[in-house]
Amino acid sequence: MPHEVLFKPSPKQFEAWNLLTDQVTTELGYGGAASGGKSYLGCMWVALMASAYPDTGWLIGRKELVNLKRTTLLTLFKVFADLGFASGEQYSYNQQLNTITFSNDSVIFLFDLSYQPSDPLYTRLGGLELTGAFVDESNEVPYKAIDVLSTRIGRRNNERYGLKPKLFEGFNPDKIHVYSRYYKPWKDGSFPVYRRFIKALPTDNPFTTEDYLEQLRRADKVTKERLLRGNFEYDDDPNALIGYEAITDLFTNTVDASSEKYLVSDVARFGGDFIVIYLFRGFEVYRTLIYRKQGLDVTREKIRELLRDEQIPYSHAIVDENGVGGGLVDDLKGIHGFVAQSRPLEPKQKPEGTPKEQYGSLKDQCTFMLAGMVNNHKIAVRTDNVTLPADMTLAEFREKLTEDLQQMKRKDADKDGPLKIVPKDEVKENIQRSPDFGDTLMMRMWFKLKPPEVGFIPPPTTGLVKPFPGIAT
Repeated sequence: MPHEVLFKPSPKQFEAWNLLTDQVTTELGYGGAASGGKSYLGCMWVALMASAYPDTGWLIGRKELVNLKRTTLLTLFKVFADLGFASGEQYSYNQQLNTITFSNDSVIFLFDLSYQPSDPLYTRLGGLELTGAFVDESNEVPYKAIDVLSTRIGRRNNERYGLKPKLFEGFNPDKIHVYSRYYKPWKDGSFPVYRRFIKALPTDNPFTTEDYLEQLRRADKVTKERLLRGNFEYDDDPNALIGYEAITDLFTNTVDASSEKYLVSDVARFGGDFIVIYLFRGFEVYRTLIYRKQGLDVTREKIRELLRDEQIPYSHAIVDENGVGGGLVDDLKGIHGFVAQSRPLEPKQKPEGTPKEQYGSLKDQCTFMLAGMVNNHKIAVRTDNVTLPADMTLAEFREKLTEDLQQMKRKDADKDGPLKIVPKDEVKENIQRSPDFGDTLMMRMWFKLKPPEVGFIPPPTTGLVKPFPGIAT
């Protein structure tokens, strides 16, 4: 299939092209802002590889097929035109099967990667034998789809042509799996050898018009930070409960002094989840302890030791009772258990006439309460007394807590009914871990709903209080 290639990549696209054709990289992320040329690059890569290597299989996917056809497919046809590929000669497009077949028997599959309740494990990808794949706007695609898709590449004539399996993902900034898999390792310099990320801004693309750049400059702060500057720390999701700047202020806030101390913990056993313990003075976390892969007996004794040394009453301690935490509640008589899916509580201290808010569960209720506290700078986390695992830095702790709080979002905001948050399973899929750091902070709200009862304190018999008449002194 002889043709003249007229691809003139930008410097960032050229850098990506070298990684798409090397013998080391198998996962490449590209973009991180608007108009970085990610769709054009992905379509050009797939088109040239399919035309150059007969009988190979390629996938172009997006969250919804209808959007793929309205956007990415049009870019692919533009690439075909730029390359001089003619429909009916170099390729044929089957709209029913959503395939593009080349005259050399290579095939491009156009695929819907959205989550479907009837296919939660993405078995519809199971029969594909692919040489490589391009996922456009992968920040919109569930991680499960990416994970399954990665097992389908490298199966169609890769060894015959000496082609490394390649998964190419283009995306804008987001706080889900692209953040943890690409952006954070890029920022930290901690990539596995097979994965790379190239950050491409609008100004890196010579075809970005000045008019479009001016539109981005005039946009609101969040849009400008994300799509113009490629800032992954900002989230433009309207369902997010907590603002980014309020989260960053959490570590420098000054809150009202209090002598009331509390211990709050999210526990785990030997799995991958963290054991997080926060010690509060009022609404200030004055000490943090984080452990990993620790037996429940060790955690129990550590909590008992902390309660004793810090002089915190057992009635001022709460642990997540779901899972292994239930054992701690049984062993440490007097502490409270937090049951996330239990019914919401009616606040004891509530102004008369305040309308009753409806929540789906106790966790929903406490999360909305925490969001209000953080947004109004009524809670603080000090970082001068933090115990960390050997493989975690203080900066990583702050990042994980920030990430957890950014994942606190309203679920089904467009529907009537009780207030709910995005469930933990979805959050774990987004950030590839359990949100232990944020959940532990959220559980502190239980004591705001059910403040510990204060016992009777007898008045002093000397000093300001005079003895009653008729009582001998």
